[in-house]
Amino acid sequence: MTVTQTEIAFPTVDGRSLPGLLTLPDADGPRPALLMVYEIFGLNDEMGRVARELAQEGWPVLIPDFLARGTKVLCVARALRTMATGSGPELDDLESARRWLAARPEVDGTRIGTVGFCLGGGFALLLAETGLYKVSAPFYGRTRDLTNACPVVASFGGRDAETNRGYPEHLVESLERLGAPHDVVTYPEAGHSFMTRTPGLMGRLGRMLPIHAEYHEPSARDAHRRIVAFFRAHLDAHPGAHLDGRPPVG
Repeated sequence: MTVTQTEIAFPTVDGRSLPGLLTLPDADGPRPALLMVYEIFGLNDEMGRVARELAQEGWPVLIPDFLARGTKVLCVARALRTMATGSGPELDDLESARRWLAARPEVDGTRIGTVGFCLGGGFALLLAETGLYKVSAPFYGRTRDLTNACPVVASFGGRDAETNRGYPEHLVESLERLGAPHDVVTYPEAGHSFMTRTPGLMGRLGRMLPIHAEYHEPSARDAHRRIVAFFRAHLDAHPGAHLDGRPPVG
């Protein structure tokens, strides 16, 4: 399926405008859609690539650039605080982006999911609690004691020192306590950021750190397969048919 990728701007609740990247499949709408929350490096080519791969499966994908409010370092620090506390302006920006996406003619605003990476993985779990998303797919994000949850498909790297703090087990315990459908997998040969190729010096440093941050193709391919199957089961609308004509999962 061919896709188009366009830089956009969306209004925020405080009257400002923030940029973003909208990726649309060449398919009839309205369709279920995804709000994608990027990793700590922000809106880069790799995040665009992942968005294209998801859009090729039939879902419009919006990446809001919520770190564009000011100096990058300060915005990252504030976002990390929001992720840790569960409260902050970044959540307002993500909600503004969700509303903008839901209003698009290509999108069925009642069927929106979220996917997030690293920093964005933590935000994807925060969004899973809101009741506004049909499904959430956090990648190697910091987990929390969930008070509510939509269906969650989560992926971690076994060589990631952060994962070894017990994040996957903690997430499973929360989801089972809430009775939320879930698929949580730790890939033993993968580290942090196994879905993306971090270029340059940061990529080389990441491989040497305890988180072992680097792209791991077998894990990335399987994780993509899993989230697509999970989204087909929990995000797509009709229980007897799916957007690409394939039979339902499960």
